Amino acid sequence: MADFLLLYGPGGKMPETEDEQAAVMAAWDKWFADIGSALKDGGNPTTPNAKQIGTDGAVSDVQAPASGYTIISADSLDEATAMAKGCPVLAGGSPITVLETFAVM
Repeated sequence: MADFLLLYGPGGKMPETEDEQAAVMAAWDKWFADIGSALKDGGNPTTPNAKQIGTDGAVSDVQAPASGYTIISADSLDEATAMAKGCPVLAGGSPITVLETFAVM
């Protein structure tokens, strides 16, 4: 079993009305229930504001490369990818990158 970072791409749309917000939250609740114990960290959204530190130590303002994340456990990258296909962020118009992580400390 390994951990996988689901990195949500920028873009997509936020729900505008209370009904849309409730529907999106219900979709997240359903997806979390569907993947069950594979959910390690439900994650959070991120703002579009970010800083990048260059190898020379220079800091610059950049557009965030992600809009949020979730961490799941799975037996393989393919299994994690299959689970990610049910994520509500896709319906909002953002892509998902699935990255396998490994412990070094």
